Amino acid sequence: MFRLHGTGVVSTEDLAQSLSVSNETIRRDLALLEKRGLLSRVHGGATAPLPLPPGEEPPFAERANVAGEAKDRIGKAAATLLKPGQFIVLDVGTTALSVARSIPTDFRGTVATSSLLVAIELSNHPNLVVHVAGGRLRGGDMALSNSNAQNFFRDLHPDIAFLGSGGVDAKAGLTDYYLEEAAARKVIVQNSAVSYILADSSKFGRVARHRVSGLNELAGLITESEPPAEIREELEKHNGVILIA
Repeated sequence: MFRLHGTGVVSTEDLAQSLSVSNETIRRDLALLEKRGLLSRVHGGATAPLPLPPGEEPPFAERANVAGEAKDRIGKAAATLLKPGQFIVLDVGTTALSVARSIPTDFRGTVATSSLLVAIELSNHPNLVVHVAGGRLRGGDMALSNSNAQNFFRDLHPDIAFLGSGGVDAKAGLTDYYLEEAAARKVIVQNSAVSYILADSSKFGRVARHRVSGLNELAGLITESEPPAEIREELEKHNGVILIA
């Protein structure tokens, strides 16, 4: 990676010679680093990762390797809010997946989700009933969306919902990168008794393309770090709570 940052591009052959390994080993390593968003492979080598267009979300593989400890803490904190027998909505995204991983295997209740990753994670919970939305599949996050997903959530009235976030801002509220997923989240917020944002501190002050809701419409924020004063003030002004994991 030092070579890459220094020159902007590196060849497979040069790396293999300098590290005394085979070209095939270098190709495998470059493929792994590309999945993590650390570089972009080109013919004969690799170059620095291409910058994302404004307003686009990094790939799932890259986000899955960022703030892992914070997301684990957020997931465990969210799980403490659950009560046996509840009807729960778990949204899509890496932090929602951390919540799923934190639900005890003996927990009794019902979960609705538009994330195939969440559904798979919960498939070994014998006392959970899991409902999965239909719709168009987005790879990476394995998220389902479109009018099918919106109609799925429109017919549900959950006790509690945990929402992924593209960004959390005092003025813009909760925002998301994908229009159809933002539309489904709006329905979830409208129909749930309480809805909590799942957001690590990297999301604070960020505004994604599509608005989901104002902070005044949400029960609170679950995070690993103290949010900016304006976010805290906006939430508390409307009786929202902040749970710092």
